[in-house]
Amino acid sequence: MDCIVIIIGAACIAVGFNLFLIPHQLLSGGVSGVSMITSYFTQWNVSVLYFALNLPLIVWGWFIIGRRFISYSLLSVVATTWFISIIPEISISPEPLLCAVFGGTFIGIGAGISLRVGGSSGGFDIVGSIINRYRDVPIGMISAAMNAIVILTHGLLTNDWELVLYSMVSIYSTGKVIDTLYINHYKVTVYIITSKQEQLLEKLLNLPHGITVIKTKGAFSNIERDMLMTVTTRYELNELKRAIQETDPKAFVNIVETVGIMGNFRRPKPL
Repeated sequence: MDCIVIIIGAACIAVGFNLFLIPHQLLSGGVSGVSMITSYFTQWNVSVLYFALNLPLIVWGWFIIGRRFISYSLLSVVATTWFISIIPEISISPEPLLCAVFGGTFIGIGAGISLRVGGSSGGFDIVGSIINRYRDVPIGMISAAMNAIVILTHGLLTNDWELVLYSMVSIYSTGKVIDTLYINHYKVTVYIITSKQEQLLEKLLNLPHGITVIKTKGAFSNIERDMLMTVTTRYELNELKRAIQETDPKAFVNIVETVGIMGNFRRPKPL
């Protein structure tokens, strides 16, 4: 099922390229933007450039992020390359602003759903995922910042600042959609009252976040129990819920939106 989602995401990205951005000589930023710039100047095939430029980043991510993530990312890059080669470059609208918004939206949907299932669309998403692993920064913001550098560089080379402005709209749309779909940076605090502290701790300590044990006493029952408190992301919340259900289905769980945190969020790795 995850592979199907990634392939659908790849199709969305290719639609954003061929039906919205490329016909108006707009850029999406990142590796795809570099591919487009090179294609516009050399007339080389965009799909071939897209695949070739993604390969080094995929190899880098293989050693840092993990094989599952990179395998999904490779599937996305291959599928996107194929869709770019078969979808005709036809402009949906003669208005470049509309194409910038909708092109960016389609690319954001494709990248966002790929990230949701544990992969990426390749390119700067891999770089963003590496940074997000060590710094609590929204991945869409990371991608948008790196993409902006590519777009501004193109503006300096061509001196076509109207194109730059339209392309910046596309990048903004992509970043906002990714941050809407990819909820890894949204935090929740989870309070768990359980009678099976040791068994539950054994499972929860395998997760990447620390846990605090708080002694509690029921006012009505007068029974003392342990309450576990942890802060996690919405993306990782389902895994936490599954661990609780498997260990203590009768546990009382309170999930609260977290406005902000200070200090270490991810548990430091042992030396």
